[in-house]
Amino acid sequence: MKAAIHDTFGEPADVLKSADVAKPSPAAGEVLVKMTLSPIHNHDLWTVRGNYGYTPELPGAIGGTEALGTIEAVGEGVDEAMIGKRITIAGIHGSWAEYFTAPATGVLPLPDVISDTVGAQLIAMPFSAISLLETLKAKKGDWIVQSAANGAVGKIMTVLAKSRGINLVNLVRRPEAVKELEDMGIDNVLSTSEDGWMDKGRALIGKAGAVSAIDSVGGDLSSDLVDLLGLDGELVVFGTATGAPMPLSSGALIMKHITVKGFWGSRVSGDMDPDERKRLITELVTLAATGELTLEDGGTYPIDQVTDAMKAALTPGRAGKVMLRG
Repeated sequence: MKAAIHDTFGEPADVLKSADVAKPSPAAGEVLVKMTLSPIHNHDLWTVRGNYGYTPELPGAIGGTEALGTIEAVGEGVDEAMIGKRITIAGIHGSWAEYFTAPATGVLPLPDVISDTVGAQLIAMPFSAISLLETLKAKKGDWIVQSAANGAVGKIMTVLAKSRGINLVNLVRRPEAVKELEDMGIDNVLSTSEDGWMDKGRALIGKAGAVSAIDSVGGDLSSDLVDLLGLDGELVVFGTATGAPMPLSSGALIMKHITVKGFWGSRVSGDMDPDERKRLITELVTLAATGELTLEDGGTYPIDQVTDAMKAALTPGRAGKVMLRG
């Protein structure tokens, strides 16, 4: 079968290549999935670079952690009635291939009303977003301010917050991104590249300040987010688009009793109670099935065009996740 592999760590467009590798067989408790679509996430790119929390074995590591596909075979102990089911799964390794294996208990069968495009990216980023929202102090009627609002998680967060009655200030770094989000019907969008954006943010939030702030950018913006928080507010570090250090003011942290903490979706998901996980996934599937949660793609590429796919995934301003197709 064809797969997108890398023998060394480095820039994805440089080290990934299409290769013919052995088709896997499902072990006990596993299913074999024929891949339809598999998104390219930022954490996938960092994994290929060798700079993520998970380090694959080289050479011949197959990329990808989420996919939609059809179950073609099952391993020992798995109900054969699952064969032919269209499913989605995340938190695996090696989904950038025509076939991959996955734990049978981890796959999620999808209703026909959910498209392949939405289904292929329904778990990883949306589940991280809803898990993050679940852990925040902000509740119905409160304010959250988030950076990178035009990213996958940022857009998903606008849907989830609205469904729960939570107010959002959505920060982006480019004026063009303001229009993009406003055209999607998203309110309270501010560009941090424009003068006076902090004053506009304070006017929206009010004197009490935001209860929670989500930072996916890093650098000087982190300090600005702290300034927009109220007493006992929290700054949650979700990502770092810039990779720059966070120069936080000791005075603001002390006087406001600010809490600063990190959030890694993979760990949170792994530690989550199964019933809680089921509840949150059901909420996501319901939002997707009703059309409230929409997820676009930024283009699809066959596996043998993996280099072009990686370049596209690294191009700013794409509508959604670039995906490989099986």
